[in-house]
Amino acid sequence: MNLHQLRFVREAVRHDFSLTDAAKALFTSQPGVSKAIIEFEEELGFQIFKRHGKRIKGLTPPGELVYQACERVLAELENIKRVGEEFAARESGQLTVAVTHTQARYVLPQAVAAFRKKFPKVKLILLQGTPEQLAQWVRKDQADLAVATEALADEPDLVTFPCYDWGHIAVAPTDSPLLKPFASGGRQIALADFDQMPIITYETHFAGRKKIDAAFQKAGVNIELVLEAIDADVIKTYVGLGLGVGIIAEVAFDALKDKGLMAVPVDHLFGRNTTRIALRQGVFMRTLMYEFIAVFAPMLTPKLIDRVLGGGQAYDI
Repeated sequence: MNLHQLRFVREAVRHDFSLTDAAKALFTSQPGVSKAIIEFEEELGFQIFKRHGKRIKGLTPPGELVYQACERVLAELENIKRVGEEFAARESGQLTVAVTHTQARYVLPQAVAAFRKKFPKVKLILLQGTPEQLAQWVRKDQADLAVATEALADEPDLVTFPCYDWGHIAVAPTDSPLLKPFASGGRQIALADFDQMPIITYETHFAGRKKIDAAFQKAGVNIELVLEAIDADVIKTYVGLGLGVGIIAEVAFDALKDKGLMAVPVDHLFGRNTTRIALRQGVFMRTLMYEFIAVFAPMLTPKLIDRVLGGGQAYDI
């Protein structure tokens, strides 16, 4: 048994059981990967993979356990490498933070600026994607940590920490009659007021969209969804053109910069959302990771992070 065999098993699973793709990822040959896996199975005395002819189609029950063990062993090997990197360059190197657009655009700028001021030699990468992509990047060590609202707390192999909560607002042009009755101290908007109203909001996987859909469905309100986007700036642009009422995260609205728009709180309709930091369970925490978390969510102390990581679960204040 050797580390190459463990890597071959892991990459085969990660590449949907394509040995050709796994070989490419490891810069080796497909026959070499196939031979090494067969030798590994012979050494163990059972098959790791289900097969259909010469093709592998999935994991056997004991193979699932072997794969999980391979992930743990290789993750610890990466941790050993990171220990060396940590002590070789404590105030330089690279930190990769996986984020959604909303976090990168509206929430993280001050934290990034503070971190860069403290660690000017560190290369900071903001890797933008969907919440599902963020979870995968952290799980595969392609990102050190992730910051997002949706999905992270329910992801296996991730430990998450709440940072702050936020709600939605409805936005429309200042001269639009759609929201005027509810602005500037008017009556509180209700779900029924959105009935047949043209709506512009986030794509399904972003910024609390699932809560919005669930609230309308439960109330039996039929909205006219005219546009979806992953970016609040895009939503506000089309709202400004008069295409409909926007529903966006409250952090994405600035009364000074968005002078042509009015905003009405709607968090009483759709509830509050919690933005979380996610770390891979068992990850080696580098100083830079603690430091970035400290400037973004100072209540998450190193002692607290270590304690929760040891428990391997989501943390709630």
